[in-house]
Amino acid sequence: MSIRSALPRPDILLRQALALGIGFVSAWVALRISLPLPWMLGPLIGCTLAAILGAPLAGPTQLRMVVIPVIGVLLGSAITMEVLRSMIGWWPAFLTLAPFLLAALAGSYLVFRRVGGFDPATSFFSAMPGGLNDAMLLGASAGGDERRIALAHATRILVVVFLIPLFFSIVYGATGSSGGGGARFVALGALRPVDWAFLTAAAAAGYWGGKWLDLPAYAVMGPMITSGALHAAGVVETAPPTQIVNFAQLVIGTVIGCRFLGTTLREVGRELAVGSVSAGVMILIALVFAVPAAALMGMPLTQAFLAYSPGGLAEMSLLALSMGEDLAFVSVMHLTRIALVVAMARPVWRLVQRWTAKRKG
Repeated sequence: MSIRSALPRPDILLRQALALGIGFVSAWVALRISLPLPWMLGPLIGCTLAAILGAPLAGPTQLRMVVIPVIGVLLGSAITMEVLRSMIGWWPAFLTLAPFLLAALAGSYLVFRRVGGFDPATSFFSAMPGGLNDAMLLGASAGGDERRIALAHATRILVVVFLIPLFFSIVYGATGSSGGGGARFVALGALRPVDWAFLTAAAAAGYWGGKWLDLPAYAVMGPMITSGALHAAGVVETAPPTQIVNFAQLVIGTVIGCRFLGTTLREVGRELAVGSVSAGVMILIALVFAVPAAALMGMPLTQAFLAYSPGGLAEMSLLALSMGEDLAFVSVMHLTRIALVVAMARPVWRLVQRWTAKRKG
């Protein structure tokens, strides 16, 4: 495949440029009004509204795959030898993660089935607490409505990423308006040529290695592993520049907003309502599990809550960074969550099918 054929058509490029332009203006407005996580929430809100109103947008999905490894490298920069040693103390959270996922899946499934009236396959794969791409593929092969599944997961991420920063802002006074929050600002000029070389190599090797190994969320997990190894070994000590991280957030927020393209206001209203109830149920269940986990591990409830929150890996990790929470703990928990969700999806779906068949029989 040539480079020319791999690039989007000129009209698609213009639509993507418009989406990024709306995202940038929305981020600027979010910064002006001190909205939490402005570089992601601003574009997310602005592009969602523009998409629902029928603006000629296109999600910059190819660009997203370029910037997502930046987030993986950023997450890996928080991994040190001290963090690796402290992982032994995270056992209560790891042990309760599978029961949490089953409880969140069951609660959300009932919402989509009873409130939304979705068929069993669409309800199950819409209720998966993570793994958007896997949920769409598995749901379609099981006879589910792929469009509804995609919209349900987009709604889950939208609601979780929007509500949790607002909750932290109102209750704890955290804003993250700097784009880094509790994190140290890293200027472009702060990196030496050798730092650029190592971080770029970590992103590239992690991305392609993760894809080759078929890791879940490979575009994030692979670079996180390679970056974490380099930082834990002391080969490199700095994180990616804040300006690049902010741009990555802008692209991620823009892509999430553009997932609502092609939906009518009436359709989105109904799906948002059902999806919001589902997300609310997941958030409540996350809180139920976070309270005892925080007490057992002696950590702030906010940190444990972020680790269980059913948002996207990149989004929740960026939120942890913005709010000054333990980035390594939150990102490792979400990586484990995605791996468990993908591993559990097929066998649990078979159990649901048998249970449904027995009820019909």
